[in-house]
Amino acid sequence: MKIRTIRFGELEIPDEKIITMSKPILGFENLKRYCLIERQDCEPFLWYQSIEDPAAAFPVVNPLLFCPDYKIEVNPREIEELHIRDVKSVETYTIVTIPADPANMTINLQGPILINTETCLAKQLVLVNSGYDVKYYVMRGTSKQDADKQFETAAV
Repeated sequence: MKIRTIRFGELEIPDEKIITMSKPILGFENLKRYCLIERQDCEPFLWYQSIEDPAAAFPVVNPLLFCPDYKIEVNPREIEELHIRDVKSVETYTIVTIPADPANMTINLQGPILINTETCLAKQLVLVNSGYDVKYYVMRGTSKQDADKQFETAAV
């Protein structure tokens, strides 16, 4: 399938690589089909590119690269929804926010995207009461709450 993208131009994506969201990403309810784009100049980051909207592409990353202790619990309903039969077929990504100053780059540990690579079904989880933050500072290895506490302590 040929897709148009704002960021990467026209791309040929094999049909078996098209990912369908069982529920859309929060705030992007109209977009349900995506593909992962790997680029050597962006490693270890990938792009989660919408098939339906050429302008919608999210930088994503495996959260374990920056938060090695990251663990999520997937409930049986979500396992069924994504048709997960083998945990090895599941990839986890977090959306990356890259501000003007890359030192303040964050990943959303509270809203990971799970992709079943066998079925190409995906879902963004919302980890309520997980202790994870929506803004985990990649370069500092801290959550926003921890960074705020460090700032308050330094200011005293």
